[in-house]
Amino acid sequence: MGLPEERGRNSSGSGGREEAGAGGQTQSWSPPPEVSRSAHVPSLQRYRELHRRSVEEPREFWGEIAKEFYWKIPCSGPFLQYNFDVTKGKIFIEWMKGATTNICYNVLDRNVHEKKLGDKVAFYWEGNEPGETTQITYRELLVQVCQFSNVLRKQGIQKGDRVAIYMPMILELVVAMLACARLGALHSIVFAGFSAESLSERILDSSCSLLITTDAFYRGEKLVNLKELADESLEKCREKGFPVRCCIVVKHLGRAELGTGDSPSQSPPVKRPCPDIQISWNQGVDLWWHELMQEAGDEFEPEWCDAEDPLFILYTSGSTGKPKGVVHTVGGYMLYVATTFKYVFDFHAEDVFWCTADIGWITGHSYVTYGPLANGATSVLFEGIPTYPDVSRLWSIVDKYKVTKFYTAPTAIRLLMKFGDEPVIKHSRASLQVLGTVGEPINPEAWLWYHRVVGARRCPIVDTFWQTETGGHMLTPLPGATPMKPGSASFPFFGVAPAILNESGEELEGEAEGYLVFKQPWPGIMRTVYGNHTRFETTYFKKFPGYYVTGDGCRRDQDGYYWITGRIDDMLNVSGHLLSTAEVESALVEHEAVAEAAVVGHPHPVKGECLYCFVTLCDGHSFSPTLTEELKKQIREKIGPIATPDYIQNAPGLPKTRSGKIMRRVLRKIAQNDHDVGDTSTVADPSVISHLFSHRCLTIQ
Repeated sequence: MGLPEERGRNSSGSGGREEAGAGGQTQSWSPPPEVSRSAHVPSLQRYRELHRRSVEEPREFWGEIAKEFYWKIPCSGPFLQYNFDVTKGKIFIEWMKGATTNICYNVLDRNVHEKKLGDKVAFYWEGNEPGETTQITYRELLVQVCQFSNVLRKQGIQKGDRVAIYMPMILELVVAMLACARLGALHSIVFAGFSAESLSERILDSSCSLLITTDAFYRGEKLVNLKELADESLEKCREKGFPVRCCIVVKHLGRAELGTGDSPSQSPPVKRPCPDIQISWNQGVDLWWHELMQEAGDEFEPEWCDAEDPLFILYTSGSTGKPKGVVHTVGGYMLYVATTFKYVFDFHAEDVFWCTADIGWITGHSYVTYGPLANGATSVLFEGIPTYPDVSRLWSIVDKYKVTKFYTAPTAIRLLMKFGDEPVIKHSRASLQVLGTVGEPINPEAWLWYHRVVGARRCPIVDTFWQTETGGHMLTPLPGATPMKPGSASFPFFGVAPAILNESGEELEGEAEGYLVFKQPWPGIMRTVYGNHTRFETTYFKKFPGYYVTGDGCRRDQDGYYWITGRIDDMLNVSGHLLSTAEVESALVEHEAVAEAAVVGHPHPVKGECLYCFVTLCDGHSFSPTLTEELKKQIREKIGPIATPDYIQNAPGLPKTRSGKIMRRVLRKIAQNDHDVGDTSTVADPSVISHLFSHRCLTIQ
């Protein structure tokens, strides 16, 4: 798969890259030859030409890329039709409507039969315990997916049905989602850290007719009885008049009893001794995965789907508190995740790619499963956590599998920074070539540590901005082409047309700060909110007709680089000045004592709003009035007197979702001493909230 007019061209993608301090000042540096090697990534000048063409002629640009995939019926009608303007009628986006394909066929069958990659490892699976490992080839994965497709068909699942998946990071999770895609059913994957209430809410919203789950699993030291949570969830569904007719259960912790540990294509028995947990069984509803698979045939003709047929639903939190079911479709999503994966990570056939995200999030959908498999990549699938059994686990895995491309969240980077350089540098990491970040803007200090310590100053960093709704990367550097600025998402990907608007909806040119929007569709954009198209239109298109509204604030600098400043509701208006919480947080964590910071607004009788800061300290540092004054001074120096916080609270822990995102909504309640914090079912450690309430600063209204 090559870019239009780029195929066969061997661009070195060299050119000096740049390193910057927190202020965005750049210094040239030249990468060693192994960093610059690239058969895919164009030079910066060539990138600009291709990007301009991809925006001006999206149908021709993506039409060329579409030729690299298999279509049972090629697109014969309009390649792209859309309306982004609510004042002109219903919002809709259609790429290649009328063409038929199957994404599972493209990522498995073609790799095995046409590209002869059957014996290539698709996934190295690394369990919670370091000794629990296995691998699965493309051929073995195809066989298991066909078998499970037969299982689902026998249970009555048909094209268009919704299937809920509630599983840890095990190989069967990948098998289950690809089997759904093979027979045209929509998978709705719910992160295994979510509560029974969250699961039932999602099952009910999309009327899922079947649930796939696991007996239990370890997450670090913690034993999670997932089946118990699944049972509780299904009971809630029954109470609301929606009985789910079937629940398929993977015996994961009980795998040793099955004697399947020697199979190269299944997770091995769990080595860690575990208590004799009781797995309840609901006769007539529950079925064992392994028993169903033993009886299933290993061939299954894929269901040919229209390019605009839905592929999956993935729920993301909404401002109203009710999750939104984001719907992605088969054809456009396939094109976009395959293309972004290839160019953003400069993929080569010999690479070992590792995205640490859970498949329960969009990052896992796009860059653990579909994007890598579409390119015939070998990936690492990791069940554990970065700090178990020790804080060097990630780097141990990098060395073990010779990982070349590594993609993780700023939260994980800041967490590991707390423990210093030694746990990292005691491992080689010589295989690493490209590092990536995802999930939130990365503060410059964490970026520089990631670059200096993890990447040993030789790996380009791709700091990617995108959303569940966008399907894939939107703003990102390209390794070897884009001069780097720590904390900047750099430039738009091919086909992406960003703009920055002011409050009146006017496009701002040159250096500017305001609302980040996109002017036209890209293939990976969501098509609707499941069952609620009006909410889709209201959330993303109503505020500024004619644009997709991200909900994020953004700054464009003098060089044209884009800097995400945080959610619009994370912008603070202090004495008439708009301040970005991300900017203040970045200034705080530059202090050697601060590991992590979160900033929210607090009512102020004069300023309207003032800053209330929560800081988590590095090991070996203690909170004191002296430190508080140092931090205020640092913010004054970095941003200006207007940004001086009124309150700084010591926060040994911050309320986070299980994916690691800070819940600023809860922090705002704590700052205002409002104990009505709303739904906290997604908080990883609820005890953090009560601790912060009891140690909050004395404030004035």
